[in-house]
Amino acid sequence: MSLELKRVIEQISKDKGIDRDLLVDTLEEAVRTSVNKKFGNILDIEVNFNEDTGEMDVYRYKVVVEEISDPENEILLEEALKHDPNVQLEDEIGFALNVKDLGRIAAQSAKQVLIQKMRDAEQEIIYEEYKDRIGEIISGIIQRRDRAGWIINLGRTEAVLPRSEQIPKERFHRGDRVEAYIIDVRKESRTPQIVVSRSHPEYMLALFKREVPEVSDGTIKIMNVARDPGKRAKVAVMSKDSDVDPIGACVGVKGSRIQNIVQELKGERIDIVIWKPDIATYAANALSPARISRITVDEDEKTLEVVVPDDQLTPAIGKKGQNVKLASTLLGWKIDVYTETKYTQINEHQQIMEQLASAAGVSVSDFSSHGIESLEQLVETGEEKIQETLGLSDENLASLMSAVYFLAPREQTEDKDKDDPSQTSDEAADSADSPGPDMSADPELSDQGRINEEGSK
Repeated sequence: MSLELKRVIEQISKDKGIDRDLLVDTLEEAVRTSVNKKFGNILDIEVNFNEDTGEMDVYRYKVVVEEISDPENEILLEEALKHDPNVQLEDEIGFALNVKDLGRIAAQSAKQVLIQKMRDAEQEIIYEEYKDRIGEIISGIIQRRDRAGWIINLGRTEAVLPRSEQIPKERFHRGDRVEAYIIDVRKESRTPQIVVSRSHPEYMLALFKREVPEVSDGTIKIMNVARDPGKRAKVAVMSKDSDVDPIGACVGVKGSRIQNIVQELKGERIDIVIWKPDIATYAANALSPARISRITVDEDEKTLEVVVPDDQLTPAIGKKGQNVKLASTLLGWKIDVYTETKYTQINEHQQIMEQLASAAGVSVSDFSSHGIESLEQLVETGEEKIQETLGLSDENLASLMSAVYFLAPREQTEDKDKDDPSQTSDEAADSADSPGPDMSADPELSDQGRINEEGSK
């Protein structure tokens, strides 16, 4: 048994990579637990692994006394002298316990403790090995699928690829080799300790570092990455060397470098964007391939108003708002996209509302806070209601209504002229007193509406 125990310790240490001394300590703790379980944790015991014999030496200790008050842990002096002629009062004397006499339950307890300690030791080893590898790409074999996601065999341990970190619609089969990006290493967990991702933006950054030497050595810096995993991504780059073209370096000869990344990401389209310190220029690059007419920057709100030709609305927004959404993520700014036609209408409308507010002695926000957003709504509200709602004096009300009656026919005439360019000025004047068109039903306004960064109209 002694030789067998030594061989088991040596074999486990070799196979599991667990320190031999740690195994010995674990085995001693398991035996100590089993002894305490049998005797009710009332004995003063000591457990040691005998390296010479390969056996577990277990001793119970008793204190030498003149009068016994605790029979389990005390012994009379005259009795102790029979075992050791040199013993004195208050000395401790040890008596060997036979481990074989511990019984089946105690032995089972020792086994459970040993198994748990070995698992804990393995987890600690794995944690120490992988804790500094967060941000690396690892490769493994798909082993199985459970509620947490795909379980990947890494050799000595397993990793989990959660569903939330998978590329949508990507399918795996048992035995497939897969690469992923380490995003977390857990110290204590019953599930796999290593968490990996294939949809994380940093995974794309790691792929560029691997495939593009100029990114790896720092000549080209990736400023940011925005991904719609499996569909499209935008990568902002800049070159620290004026002689190095960042886009050309990332794409490679005949697209060789970028294609390696695209294939790894199952065909995800990648736009390489030149980063610029000027946010307007950067935004124009990020919204490529759309052509931009002008950009208005609001530094305080971190908002961009982007105006594009009417025929560039679709490429600017992208399918289901994908292009503008990725550009917004890349910049970290909110982006509102307008066609030139709609932007002109908005400006004209804003000018009218500002003139009306000035005439009434209030602000445009005062109109908005009471639900008045247009000239038509102002007319429909009526004079008495307007005066009561906005708290206007008679003089301000009169000034406001003069502005309303002055602007209303002009706006209606201009709208009608836009609808029928062939109409004469006399015909336009004759129609000034007729009701204005239903602006909400104008297909030009509904189709060319304001677009936010989600691509909704």
